[in-house]
Amino acid sequence: MARYTGPSCKLCRREGTKLYLKGERCLSDKCAFNRRTSAPGQHGAAKKKLTEYGMQLREKQKAKRYYGVLEKQFKNYYDIADNQEGIAGENLLRLLERRLDNVVYRMGLASSHKEARQLVLHGHFTVNGKNANIPSILVKPGDVIAAKETDSVKIKELIENMGDRIAPKWLDIDKNGSAKVVAMPERDDIDFEFNEQLIIELYSK
Repeated sequence: MARYTGPSCKLCRREGTKLYLKGERCLSDKCAFNRRTSAPGQHGAAKKKLTEYGMQLREKQKAKRYYGVLEKQFKNYYDIADNQEGIAGENLLRLLERRLDNVVYRMGLASSHKEARQLVLHGHFTVNGKNANIPSILVKPGDVIAAKETDSVKIKELIENMGDRIAPKWLDIDKNGSAKVVAMPERDDIDFEFNEQLIIELYSK
């Protein structure tokens, strides 16, 4: 399975904003973005005025990297969103929010989307009582996501600390390591700053 294996901090520098790809490290003084905010590369520090296409591209790349989705899958999400009723940009963000790895992250059971993806791939969660090890599973209202009982010290620590993050309104979280999807995510529930209209304009060309 294709995935990005390079330095995470380069992605934040490329997009000019923190994507919180390293979890708690991004909130500490060790965050590389705090020390070097210029884009990576020999000419990264040079001031450049982005074209209209450049702004659209950067916004798409920012969303892809924040949710940990590669190009082909992101384009598939756009196609689905564009064929749904309502505003295509908001539909796109709702689809990304409903991914299982993102739900695990929103539950507070992972410090980053990357860690959440890894935990799902390792089979630490169930959806409606059934094993779920595919990060791209889309949850729906009524679904119950739960951490499996395990002897893993790491999982137990995550469950103990899962109340530290503010949960979105569309999730009813049980502090014992489970959550129920009570509604579809709304645009206001997404706390990261996106201009989804630029993404739609890019794909609409």
